[in-house]
Amino acid sequence: DEIEIEDFSWDPVLKVFHSPCPCGDRFEITKLQLSKGEDLATCPSCSLIVRVIYDMLDYEDYCEDDEEDSVEFNEKLESISDNVAELTL
Repeated sequence: DEIEIEDFSWDPVLKVFHSPCPCGDRFEITKLQLSKGEDLATCPSCSLIVRVIYDMLDYEDYCEDDEEDSVEFNEKLESISDNVAELTL
C-alpha cells in the first residue's frame, strides 16, 4: 500500500511521522529516513510496510544532528517496552 506523507501525523516528542496500522499499532518513518530517500514506513508490531509518497526535496536538507536525540529516545523506549513485555508474561 501507499500513503501520502500529508496523511501521516508528526509526533514532536518521538520525532517521527506516524499513521495507524491495521494491527492497532502505527507505521513510523523519520525525517532523516526521508532525507536519505527511504520511503518505506514500518510497523514495529507486525510485518506490514507501506510506501510513503512524498517530495524528497522537502527533506533533503534535514540535519542528522536533529535526529540523534530521537534515536537515543527510541532506544530507551524499546528497552522500556521490552521490560514491560517481560513483566506481562
